[in-house]
Amino acid sequence: MPNLQRAIGILGGTFDPIHFGHLRMALELHQALNLAEVRLIPCYQPVHRKQPVASPEQRLAMVRKAIGSESALRVDNCEIQRKGPSYTIDTLKILHKQLPDTPLCIIMGIDALLNFPSWHKWEEILTLAHLVVAHRPQYQLPHTGIVAELLKQRLTDETTDLHKHAAGCIVLHPVTALEISSTDIRKQIARGRNPRYLLPNSVYNYIKQHGTYRISNI
Repeated sequence: MPNLQRAIGILGGTFDPIHFGHLRMALELHQALNLAEVRLIPCYQPVHRKQPVASPEQRLAMVRKAIGSESALRVDNCEIQRKGPSYTIDTLKILHKQLPDTPLCIIMGIDALLNFPSWHKWEEILTLAHLVVAHRPQYQLPHTGIVAELLKQRLTDETTDLHKHAAGCIVLHPVTALEISSTDIRKQIARGRNPRYLLPNSVYNYIKQHGTYRISNI
């Protein structure tokens, strides 16, 4: 096996719009897990939820503005360039071609972990990436079923395993629980309320400039 580089984090989402909950989680996990970087990847067409209000180009622009000069974070537009349904397995294959010796860590919440067996080619995903689960105390881990078995087989308390192994580990890590909702931000904007301090000023200014979340769009 070749010498592995430091692992990178992969945080996908609609980011409709991106907010401080996304950004704080990415930064905390970057620091806690010693990741080389965290890539934020706006999806083109989500598979497990309804379509975003903002266009792919608008959501990509908002992520770029949100990250700004933060060196720990990086925007990746591969799913928007690819178009079509945004399957994680396809994104991982693209990234593996670019970074063949770098472990990839998919960042998700526990709610996403519970639904992981419904993901397209989920078993193959575990041959290409680790799972990093942002732990929030309101969710209970299952004791039976597929996810419980995955945790029994793959859960590790050693975060260095993310860098030592190419794929297949699951790490649970607590993050600051910022209960911020993109849906709520869109509704506030549509009602003429000020969502400042829920998202970066640069993103809010972009939304105001482009009228991204007008009442007719919500």
